[in-house]
Order: sequence, then structure tokens, then C-alpha cells
Amino acid sequence: MEKAKLLDKIKPESQGQKLLLGALLDTSKEIVGVFGPTGTGKSLLSVITGLSLVERGKYERLVITKPVESLRSIDNSRSRYEIDAYRRIVIDYLKDLVVSVDPESTGIIDEFVSLEKIIIASPYHIRGRSFDSAYVVLDDVQNLDPEIVVEVITRLGRSSKLVIAGDPVFQAHNPQNGAVLARNILKGEGNGAVVVDLGLNDIVRPGARRGVRLLIELLMRKRTLDDIESRIIDSFRIHAPDADIITVVNLIDAKKTYGIDQEHVPDALVIVKPGHLGRAIGTQGKRIESVEEDTGLNLRAVELSLDFKVYFRAIHPVSWIHKHILRTDIAGSDIVVVVKKGELGPMVGQKGYYAKFMEYFFRKVFNSGLIIYESEEEVKPGKKRRKR
Repeated sequence: MEKAKLLDKIKPESQGQKLLLGALLDTSKEIVGVFGPTGTGKSLLSVITGLSLVERGKYERLVITKPVESLRSIDNSRSRYEIDAYRRIVIDYLKDLVVSVDPESTGIIDEFVSLEKIIIASPYHIRGRSFDSAYVVLDDVQNLDPEIVVEVITRLGRSSKLVIAGDPVFQAHNPQNGAVLARNILKGEGNGAVVVDLGLNDIVRPGARRGVRLLIELLMRKRTLDDIESRIIDSFRIHAPDADIITVVNLIDAKKTYGIDQEHVPDALVIVKPGHLGRAIGTQGKRIESVEEDTGLNLRAVELSLDFKVYFRAIHPVSWIHKHILRTDIAGSDIVVVVKKGELGPMVGQKGYYAKFMEYFFRKVFNSGLIIYESEEEVKPGKKRRKR
């Protein structure tokens, strides 16, 4: 088997992946935190880089640690079977990653395991160990308690590197999960630590974008509805029984809190399954008008989308602001919006109330904060600005 070729076969497919690969290869970075949704290449790049660096002698061993729920509570007196099962799970996971890069190189996993160049360690039973001259990958940290993440950090020894990977939003079970808090800790750490955020624009794995959309839909469907939201959904079941309503977001209190009185801003936003918007609205809007009459509320409906600009167009107090959004994405547990130069004021509003109103919405729906940046890009000379 020809060695030292795996890393050469990886080509970053997005700007975020380029930044991640650079951080993984940077010897001055002892800790690399990489956070983002599934399909962005977090695990693939982290593990393949580690394998290659061990293969080239930069580190003595690759340590893989990731949570498996069944290992959380086992004790040492009866853990042999569970630990063997855990090792098989992780070895299969490693082989799957290698296969995606080079199907002929999977033998490197068994070889390195037998030579103890790959160490598989449960994050739940790592106390008392230390890792010198090791490249350590702590994966799926969204499923770990923050205390365990910190415990793994303390195990890092001399001439070692730690990669912490996780999804702070879509695969997390609670808003204060290990990925969110690990990112917050590392963000201000400096001194050899770096955070790389991968977003929706970095998703490269086939099918992953649909998977993320379905994860978002699942989060929305699991929301606890208030009385007004439930009443709206019940009315749609009567007037638009074939429309798949994912969730409804009540905006009445937020409008009062932030002084939003523009007529086009709805009292509630109805989010429907892609392809079901026409069914919810009805011919000439008759269905949604019937629901409005039934509930006495001003409503608007949109299809679930990974393009967050859709939601700004639907509910932002400045009706034309969506035209001046250059891009949207996710960074950690926040939704990031970049607007054209000179348009930050209309986006955030006086006292930041428009931005706070939009953040209220995103927190209710995605458990995410909102960060707004103004681009340094100038409007090209000679190009007419659209009428507002």
C-alpha cells in the first residue's frame, strides 16, 4: 500500500474548508475548534489530516474520541463488551472516512490500530490519561457535557494538537450543548487556539443540504406552540387541510416590545413545507384570508428555506431590505447576515430594534442568535439603485 497520499487527495471545496485545512496544518495552533452543520467536511478533513500527519511522522499517534451514549454509564468491571463494541463503531467510522477519499487505503486503519498509532478513547473515561506527541480528534461535541470537553482539553500533552468538532445548532439536543460552549471558550482563548466556523455555504456532501433542511424542519415541528400559534394551525386544518404547516411563529409581543407598527409586518409567520405554499394561501389568497378572519390576525406564509433572506423579506419592518442582503449563513450558533455598504441603518433600525425583532424570530425558530455585518463593497458606479 502506497502511503502519504491521503492528504494529497483532499481538495478543499469551499473557502471555509480552505481555512480549516490551513489551521489543521498550522503547527502554531495547538487547539482547532471547527463548528458547523453536517456535510461541511469537519470530520473528514480533521481525521484525514491527522492520519496523514501521523503517517509522515509529525505525530506519534492519532487519538479518536467521540461520544457513544451506551458508554456513558458503564463501569470498568463489566465494560469489556461495551468497549469492544465502541472500538468497532469508531473503526468503522474511520474506514468510512478513508473510503470516501481513497477506497484502496482502508487497510491503513487496521494497520495503525495494530501498531497503536491509532488510539480509540471514550471521552467518558479519559480522566487520568494524557496524550503526548498526539493528534487528538474530539468529534460530535454537541452530544457531550461541556465539562467533558474541558476535561479532554486538560489531557493534551507535549507536542500535541487537539481538534474539537461539532454542530452547535442542528444536531444538538439543547441550546447550551458542548459545541456551543466549547466554541465560546475557544473563541477568546488565543494563544495557539483558533475557531473555524463552517456554514451552509460549506456543505459539499451530496444529500447533506437536504438533510440539514430536514433537521431544521424537525426542530420547527418540535417547538412548543403557544395558544395563538396552536389556534392558527387548527384554523389551517379546517380551511387548508391539504397544506403541510410546519410551524407558526407568534410575533405580536415582539411587535409591541420593539414598536413595530408597519402594516406589512404580520402578527404571525406561517412556515410551510416546500411545495405547499399555494395550498396554504389558496386561489387568490382565499384560504389564508379565511384563517385571518377566523383568528382576527394578520398572517403571512412562507416555505421553509435555508436562504434566511426569505424570512427578512416576510417580516422585516423595512419591506425592501432583503434586496440589500448580500449573503446569509450560519457561524457557530448564530445566523450571520451581510448587507450592502450604507444599508446597515435600515437593517438594524433605531436603537437596534429591527435587528432585535429579527433575532427574536430566529431564536424562537432556530435557537440561534443574529449577527449583522456591513460589507465594505461599494455599489458599482453607473449602476442604478433600485427604488425602495
